[in-house]
Amino acid sequence: MFAVLAHIMEEFVYPGGFANWDRAYRPQYRSSITSRVHIVVNAALIALCVSVAAGASGGELSIGAVRLRSFLPAEYAVAGWLALGALLFANAIFHIKGTLATKRVSPGVRTGVLFYIPLSAYGFWHFISTGSISFGAALAAAPVGGSYEVWAWLLHRVRGGHDEVQA
Repeated sequence: MFAVLAHIMEEFVYPGGFANWDRAYRPQYRSSITSRVHIVVNAALIALCVSVAAGASGGELSIGAVRLRSFLPAEYAVAGWLALGALLFANAIFHIKGTLATKRVSPGVRTGVLFYIPLSAYGFWHFISTGSISFGAALAAAPVGGSYEVWAWLLHRVRGGHDEVQA
């Protein structure tokens, strides 16, 4: 959860500017890159993190007086964690590719490289090496989470079509 919150802070607070950077990186989707989309996507990501944590805690997580239940049965918590890790890894790759393509540092690339990539790599190694999940099941979880960028691309295609890009 810390990594996700740090990443969101980097994108939108300090240094911030992710939405404008993303519109410059993908001008064909600029009308679809809105504050509302960012709020919904990041709220869903935080909810997913909480749900995976609750699943790992036996299906329920208490934060003070608030009790949260996971949508994920406890027996799928490790696979859920790995899918989430793959999603974060894919997001880091998105930021790296965008930084290289635009020659401008993407807000989010620092935390993606610093937290998302090592956290995901360690999680896959840890859960496989401890026998918490089979290699095959871990391999199946990777494209589930890693497909996020495909879904985001589809979302922008459906929402905004292709904006005209001036050459």
